[in-house]
Amino acid sequence: MDPKTIETLKLIMRNTLTWLNIAFDKTATWVSKLSWWKFFLFAVLLLASADIIQNTFFSPDETKQVKKVVKNNKKNTPASNNSIAIDDKKIEIDNTGIRIKTPEKSGSNKRVDINSAGWQVVDENQENIASKVESAVSSLPETSKGSELPGITFGKDDVHIKLPKELAREIRTEMERAAADAAAEATDEEKTKSSRWFQNFVLLLVFGLFGMKALLGGKVRAEEQAKQANATAERESLLRQVSEAQMQMMQAQVEPHFLFNTLASVEFLIETDPPRAAKMQRSLIAYLRAVLPQMRENATKTNLGREADMVKAYLELLKMRMEERLNIDFIMPDNLRKASFPPMMLQSLVENSIKHGLEVKTEGGTLQFRAELMQDKLRVTVSDDGLGFGAVPSNGTGLGLQNIRERLKLIYKDKAQMVISPNQPSGVCVTIEIPYEIAK
Repeated sequence: MDPKTIETLKLIMRNTLTWLNIAFDKTATWVSKLSWWKFFLFAVLLLASADIIQNTFFSPDETKQVKKVVKNNKKNTPASNNSIAIDDKKIEIDNTGIRIKTPEKSGSNKRVDINSAGWQVVDENQENIASKVESAVSSLPETSKGSELPGITFGKDDVHIKLPKELAREIRTEMERAAADAAAEATDEEKTKSSRWFQNFVLLLVFGLFGMKALLGGKVRAEEQAKQANATAERESLLRQVSEAQMQMMQAQVEPHFLFNTLASVEFLIETDPPRAAKMQRSLIAYLRAVLPQMRENATKTNLGREADMVKAYLELLKMRMEERLNIDFIMPDNLRKASFPPMMLQSLVENSIKHGLEVKTEGGTLQFRAELMQDKLRVTVSDDGLGFGAVPSNGTGLGLQNIRERLKLIYKDKAQMVISPNQPSGVCVTIEIPYEIAK
């Protein structure tokens, strides 16, 4: 075998093994995804279908198929044109009797006998046929023996046994029946073998699928769960990165604007009211002390006390700018200061209340802050009595509250919520509920 043929055979074997592995893996994955009751239902349907196919194509017929008897229409038949050929035309039966032909390739089965009468050449085939005929004739009933004895004629290539018509017809009928029965039995035997093979194949297939599900089902399910877990972890990681980037973007957008306005107010008060300018400067320093560490840490969670201090410093600065137009109702229990809370959420809620509710209102209003523990939930509420929803067109992106909602879902799944509702008699009330836990 040349090297090129060997390489071709190796390539075919590799491709075949690759496709078999792919088919096995896909079958194992499909079977493992089925529940046990679906698998048993599939097995029952498969066995029922196999039984239908077996009964249709492989089961033996109730009525035996009779083998067609080939009729010999040779013109040189001495008595009748209706003759029956059996066993490759070695034995023929017609209305005149039985004709036994010597096989065409019989070989030279002859011997030389020497006795007192001399020597002679004896054909062993004809001698065997004659002995069989004599034994058959001797076994006939007495009634048959008393009638006309059959004549035996030895030809060159055959032996012709003359029989009475009734006896020849009876022998021919029996041999036809025997040939038909033998053909039917052979057909039934082949169908029985095919049926047994098909039944064993289906049972082996069912047992193979059962073993595949029992042995490989746990492994395949574990691999699928690992893939889903990795995909979920990657998706959550990307969402967390997006959320952190959005939070940093909000800090970068809000803090410079607020910082520049505050510094401008300090500069103006230095010339007009130095004591008030010094007070505003101290409030700005307190605010920066509270907010700058969070900007450096970039943590997913912080404590509620730090967030409350940052918001309180921010409100005090706004109070010095808005004066009597801003009233602050701030209640922060000391026992909740160590509670875990996401950063910059309170800042965004307070900014929305000031910007869209109180600052645009001529007479101003009151901003209320509440933190309380409700069973195992930490509830933080920011409300105002400003103009309310949509009273003044906004030039913002409108994504602040949406970002807060997405961050809550990302961090706490379905265990946290944000509720926005109208305040009475006017304004907006925003409530955040998260699981209560101590910050690390």
